[in-house]
Amino acid sequence: MPLTFTAINAAKPKAKPYKLTDERGLYLMIMPTGGRLWRMNYRYDNKQKTLSFGKFPDLSLAKAREVRDIAREALALGLDPAEERKAREREARAKRSETLKIISEEWLDRLTLEGRATKTLAKLRWMVDIAIPVLGDRPIADITVPELLHVLRSVEARGRYETATRLRSTFGTIFRYAIATGRAQRDISADLRGALITPKVKHRAAILEPAALGGLLRAIDAYDGQPTVRIALQLAPHLFVRPGELRMAEWTEFDLAARLWVIPAAKTKMRRPHKVYLTDEVLALLKKLQSISGDGHYLFPSVRTPKRPITDNTLNAALRRLGYSSEEMTAHGFRATASTLLNESRKWHPDAIERQLAHVDGNKIRRAYARGEHWDERIKMMQYWSRYLVGLKKKSTASG
Repeated sequence: MPLTFTAINAAKPKAKPYKLTDERGLYLMIMPTGGRLWRMNYRYDNKQKTLSFGKFPDLSLAKAREVRDIAREALALGLDPAEERKAREREARAKRSETLKIISEEWLDRLTLEGRATKTLAKLRWMVDIAIPVLGDRPIADITVPELLHVLRSVEARGRYETATRLRSTFGTIFRYAIATGRAQRDISADLRGALITPKVKHRAAILEPAALGGLLRAIDAYDGQPTVRIALQLAPHLFVRPGELRMAEWTEFDLAARLWVIPAAKTKMRRPHKVYLTDEVLALLKKLQSISGDGHYLFPSVRTPKRPITDNTLNAALRRLGYSSEEMTAHGFRATASTLLNESRKWHPDAIERQLAHVDGNKIRRAYARGEHWDERIKMMQYWSRYLVGLKKKSTASG
């Protein structure tokens, strides 16, 4: 006879546990403490087994019967309901450990071990943190295309089109990491190609006209701020390295006798050591700088503490102080200046210029064959470039 709600409510605790039987193996165990627990007896592999479902009234009579029916369906298929439930619980636990937040942290830890720059890691973490409040606790395999699009559109709504595009790319990398580690089946970010507003490409401002460049060099020489900042600005056009590489330069990286600066791979964008030849003009500036910061760690220490270099914005702020707006010239712009004018001179092989800029060829096949560093040509090119800059400055002085 089927169990009823009335019979359950009328059941009183006894000295020993006893059963109220329902149908098809389901029963309610009445405990001496007053607890009422759902159970189901069944046979599997010639063994008598008991499956626990939960407590009444947390699990109602109707729900207990539904759970019993699911268990009996498993039996009909030749499966052990207890093992099936354990498998579901393991899957649920695994999903809780496969959230976007946890996998993103794993991915960032992996990049840290690979030696990615601190600044790069900080930018990636900042982008990941945009989505974490919304999607962080979701299993990565359950996140849908519309949910990811919602996060990206919230960034677009603030006018941050380039950030939204980069964020889509970043999450594409995280999803591919999840696929490789068995936590996701596909990269849903690929479905969002074309769904975002394409940002307008902004080129960093640079002076490309020789006479104007001569005027800038003259203005730099007259800079009346910190002497180390003036020397950094004087070195920037001669070396045309990335601003971060220049500001974080350490004296241990320089061999003045060999006329060589080797930037460690950990500091370069392409994660490859980069050699820079030191011309006469550069050596003269470095010797001046040695008298100021040569006893320390960094060439260009912060005014607040010698344990840190100048900040990202120091050189750009100095250019603003000289009267050059961000639309006219930036610290990064010295690279574009050198690239443009060296190429226009037609004196140097384009590959030599690209190597000195520490660029890596985007064509994998061509890169495999173009392994030469063009070092001898780069030495001559750097000597030519320093002399060219000195000549421009003198012309500017004469015309002034």
